[in-house]
Amino acid sequence: MSTARGTRDGRGDRRSRDSQDNNFIEQVVKIYRVAKVVKGGRRFSFSAVVVVGDGKGKVGAATGKATEVPEAIRKAIEKAKKNMAAVPIVSTTVPHEVVGRSDAARVLLKPASLGTGVVAGGSVRAVMEAAGYQNVLTKCLGSNNATNVVWAVMDGLRQLKTAEEVADMRGLSVSAVL
Repeated sequence: MSTARGTRDGRGDRRSRDSQDNNFIEQVVKIYRVAKVVKGGRRFSFSAVVVVGDGKGKVGAATGKATEVPEAIRKAIEKAKKNMAAVPIVSTTVPHEVVGRSDAARVLLKPASLGTGVVAGGSVRAVMEAAGYQNVLTKCLGSNNATNVVWAVMDGLRQLKTAEEVADMRGLSVSAVL
């Protein structure tokens, strides 16, 4: 098990864990401390937003809640692995432009040419890199709440379709769709 703390922008916790058959990129996007007011004062617990991906077109996100941070992260990772979705990658980028939505957060995902890199902020970057995209342009529109932005990116990725999938749905050839 290898653990590397921090990412390029100095935020988050990125871990690659090697097991017998699974090699996942696990990125902690945000940790919230929440307080419940009880008779004796405040009771604190933690909520973690985590993104898990294989870097080859499968990605999942989830939240975990517990009284301790490591336990919240562990729960979120387990839940994210169960909720992974396959996303299309066309020559290291997204197949077409799409806007993902979640509450007030909207995220624009746009294809980029080779060599562009992942042009994205913290929580969007975590999802895109975990999914395996290497060249993509993104823009957060509306709310920039980390949790809602992650859900908006996941919504956008679920909307993506390759030209082959669209042609198959319409009963046409790929050249007719393009």
